[in-house]
Amino acid sequence: MSDLLDRLFDFSNYGELLALVHNSLIAGAVLGLVGGLIGVFVMMRDLTFAVHGISELSFAGASLALLLGINVVAGSVAGSLIAALIFGILGVRARERSSVIGVLMPFGLGLGVLFLSLYKGRASNKFGLLTGQIVAVDDPQVVWLSVISAVVLIVLAIIWRPLMFATVDPEIAAARGVPVRGLSAVFTVILGLTVAMSVQIVGALLVLALLVTPAAAAMRVTASALWVPVLSMLFALTSIVGGILLAVGASVPISPYVTTISFLIYVVCRLVGRRRTKQGWNRRPVTV
Repeated sequence: MSDLLDRLFDFSNYGELLALVHNSLIAGAVLGLVGGLIGVFVMMRDLTFAVHGISELSFAGASLALLLGINVVAGSVAGSLIAALIFGILGVRARERSSVIGVLMPFGLGLGVLFLSLYKGRASNKFGLLTGQIVAVDDPQVVWLSVISAVVLIVLAIIWRPLMFATVDPEIAAARGVPVRGLSAVFTVILGLTVAMSVQIVGALLVLALLVTPAAAAMRVTASALWVPVLSMLFALTSIVGGILLAVGASVPISPYVTTISFLIYVVCRLVGRRRTKQGWNRRPVTV
């Protein structure tokens, strides 16, 4: 037991090791903010399965880029956008979308594994694409992540209100002239970009911990259109930055720390939500 704890938590030379992960902390903070906001719409639009599907194709794109020796972020983004495009074209209805994702997800994972098996470089690079990496975020990757995050935040700020309207009540929104299908396509693209960024930090298998769990936790304790995105960003930020700080110095990948913190936040929020419900609080969907 003691040996297990020593492997999970090793804070010797913590200050020196912390200096090595400043790029990861910056990338994690940016990703927490973006992921928390995107997660609100992921939950409201019931796209949790789509997030997992996009992450698998993003993993395949990143693996191919690694094999070809080109920019991994570019490969991850390309894979995510292809997935978003396919889901948008082939899966308009929820049932069709689930079927398309269920077909493409194992295909993307299989392609990724194939590309990684052909890659002859460092094993840590392979492992990092699946379970995340903490020290491999270099300066060019931070620039890529920052630019993509800025694009996502700007687009989200522009379409926030009509997107929320189209999400809460698409029929009435369409009747009032809101371009529901166009907004859905735009959101799918920025979702793909966010997933591509998340794969760089927490890995393809655990993207849901950043794009789903924080928003789900926030919705357990409030239905406010203001506080749900605020709490979702706060929870995502706490999960990823806290996970990085705990993972510094340990030999375990970052993902277990991020997912554990994210899960504990969800459990606490669920208990708080249950207590509030017993006291008369009526949980309802987020409204405009």
